[in-house]
Amino acid sequence: MTLFALADCNNFYVSCERVFDPRLQGRAVVVLSNNDGCVVARSNEAKALGIKMGVPLFQVKPLLRRHNVAVLSSNYSLYGDMSRRVMEILGQACPEREIYSIDEAFLRLDNLPVEAESFSLDLRAQVLKATGIPISIGLGATKTLAKLANHIAKRVIQGPVYWIRSPQAESALFDQLPVNDVWGIGRRWAQRLESGLGISTVEQLRCASPRLIRSHLSVIGERIVRELNGQACLDLESVQPNQQIICSRSFGCRIHELPLLEQALSNHAARACEKLRRQQLLANAVQVFLHTGLHDARPYSNALALPLPSPSADSRQIIRLARWLLRRIYRPGHAYQKTGIILLGLGSAQGPQQADLFLPSRESPRLMQLLDGINQKIGSNSLFFAAQGTQRPWQMRMAQRSPRYTTCWKELPQVA
Repeated sequence: MTLFALADCNNFYVSCERVFDPRLQGRAVVVLSNNDGCVVARSNEAKALGIKMGVPLFQVKPLLRRHNVAVLSSNYSLYGDMSRRVMEILGQACPEREIYSIDEAFLRLDNLPVEAESFSLDLRAQVLKATGIPISIGLGATKTLAKLANHIAKRVIQGPVYWIRSPQAESALFDQLPVNDVWGIGRRWAQRLESGLGISTVEQLRCASPRLIRSHLSVIGERIVRELNGQACLDLESVQPNQQIICSRSFGCRIHELPLLEQALSNHAARACEKLRRQQLLANAVQVFLHTGLHDARPYSNALALPLPSPSADSRQIIRLARWLLRRIYRPGHAYQKTGIILLGLGSAQGPQQADLFLPSRESPRLMQLLDGINQKIGSNSLFFAAQGTQRPWQMRMAQRSPRYTTCWKELPQVA
């Protein structure tokens, strides 16, 4: 029998913060987006106060002060490392795994030597013991049912594990759930189903004709209906190599000067090259973009791309080309909000490469390997290029960021 599980970390960003700061346990906590602009994560206590996802910080500041809500900036280094640890444990317990997002993974549990619910409870205990991150697990014969079961576990029964053993036996519960609780049914499709077919609950969608739903929502809608009835149409997806790598962040303040823009872009290029080498890929082309705020009095945006002389993952070559492209699109007199780089035409670094017949190669894989090894061993940015600058006034605002407990030697947690 086919059986899928969806393991989902509970309030992931908040849970990561609570692992290293027990004072946040039981307290309302929110985590902010880039430049501390909007709320992107909330504890259950913060949700109970009516704080909505995505609400701008300035709109809820009085509410946050009134209820003594802990406000934290996003700590992506910490969240990424904690996600890696959770996914490693899930992968060791169940090799058939699809990482769906930073805090979610699908698992195949077809041939377990033990009962699936018992296995899920044990797996949850392992993750909690090893990382401190609580997870919920939904079980079902299809990925759609597993996703729905996970939603029921977290939002309806508020328990660690829920198993939809038979969709037909769940009709009373499904009839209480709005149709947009189903994975793949967004707000627009939910409106279309209700206005066109009078379908507003999960049970009504499950009982609908797959062909009828296909005529309204395409073949994807038909698959959702079949999956809700226990017919698996989607299997685990293998990890596909990236087609492009993008690195970009909004500035913490508006930037006017070209040298500061070049510093910021050089940092993005260095990060993009690290990702490129980690995945054993080479880039064939580089694109750079630059823009002001959308609502500025004199908005400006531009982008320019150029192929590399030969496929490369060398930070020096890519930073040099990126800065050259930036100078071509920069226009003085504007207050810029963002710049970034896109590495295009990615291909495997394994095997022979097509070089330029008339230009000597400037690639140095051993130098890049040494650079990555030192930064991995001692800490990120222990070695960096002069083009990246040292002061970096353009960095994002992160006034309430917690320490990077697991990825920075200087910010390791201390035990008194």
